[in-house]
Amino acid sequence: MISDVTIWIVIICLGIGTYLIRYSFLGLIRAERMSPFVQQVLRFTPVAVLPGLVAPMVAWPPATGGNPDPVRLAAAAVALAVGIWTRSFMWAGVSGMAVLIALLQIGAGG
Repeated sequence: MISDVTIWIVIICLGIGTYLIRYSFLGLIRAERMSPFVQQVLRFTPVAVLPGLVAPMVAWPPATGGNPDPVRLAAAAVALAVGIWTRSFMWAGVSGMAVLIALLQIGAGG
């Protein structure tokens, strides 16, 4: 077995390494040296990465053994609709979480 200290050392080292890799090509370049096109494209990075992280957890959630779950699909649909309607990530996230919690409580209580 690996000790807890070893695991934490590995996690911290991986975090520092990830930060340094990203900093090496974004942090060392000053904003005024970047072309306007590159600056505009970098603004879309979170919007492109977040769905790639969330979609597998919605379509094949570990909580259900990898089987699609109507509750999570409904919460994702509400979050998507609210996000399109309000154009606000915060309201989309809050509404999706609220629907997920509410539907899970209804399912657990009934």
